[in-house]
Amino acid sequence: MANRVVISGATGFIGRALCRAIHDDYEIVALSRDVTKAASIIGEYARVVEWGSAVAGGWARQIEDAHAVVNLAGENIAAGRWTQSTRNRIAQSRTSSAGALVEAISGARSKPSVFVQASAVGYYGYRGDEVLDEDSGVGNGFLADVCHKTESIATRVEPLGVRHVLLRSGVVLGREGGALPKFMAPYRFCLGGRLGSGRQWLSWINLEDEIRAIRFAMETPGFRGACNLTSPNPVTMEEFCRTLGQVLGKPAWTVVPAFALRLVLGQMADEALLTSQKALPKRLTEAGFTFKYPELRTALEVIIQGE
Repeated sequence: MANRVVISGATGFIGRALCRAIHDDYEIVALSRDVTKAASIIGEYARVVEWGSAVAGGWARQIEDAHAVVNLAGENIAAGRWTQSTRNRIAQSRTSSAGALVEAISGARSKPSVFVQASAVGYYGYRGDEVLDEDSGVGNGFLADVCHKTESIATRVEPLGVRHVLLRSGVVLGREGGALPKFMAPYRFCLGGRLGSGRQWLSWINLEDEIRAIRFAMETPGFRGACNLTSPNPVTMEEFCRTLGQVLGKPAWTVVPAFALRLVLGQMADEALLTSQKALPKRLTEAGFTFKYPELRTALEVIIQGE
């Protein structure tokens, strides 16, 4: 069916929102290794199919005649300190899922129109105050390496005649998951404030705009390659924390020093909390996409206050 969308990672924060947003217009097939759990989470919006090497024939057939394959699968990078085992899971969960889907697309007789692969602004590594667009080169660090390898795998569908889109998402802000609830937690006890110097740039996007951008990428025939899914107005960590406090009606006076974050979280602190990426959505903007929530305060008010 040309209106079928096959999604891996559909039970995650972004995947759930995507399923809700497009289920009226598409038949959604969600690939999951735990069918029962996935059905309990998104069964209202998607048909869940078991995903694994033992049943490759079953899930691979779902790609036949699909409009799009969307890969959002990946281990949570912000769950805690990165051990070697954690780093292995983060990397493998992304590269192996991308590889499996590319292989299935390669073997499909009737191929999908587009393969959409999740990536992140972590691709750029730590870049200080440098303004980054999709033509900026890959950076250094563990996350940059993982993003680069995953994107490289996803591009293999292009010679097969399948358009590919690489979603370099910033920090996605939403009520039901992602980073925002973790940022908000200290404010409940009037302990909100910046992380590190506060001068590091934070590229963010409202969840609704994230989903709208993914759909735009799926449905715009000439849109291809890497795209920054970030607001056109990145902010510093200090500005983010101050604005969050204002929206919550709470002070933002504390400072969590970089050394303390590194002591507790190790490498994860440097690459997920203290890193600096000032990414702009050049390709989305040039393609005609408009953001519903380009300003941080409005985006936070909608999420937190329900306005």
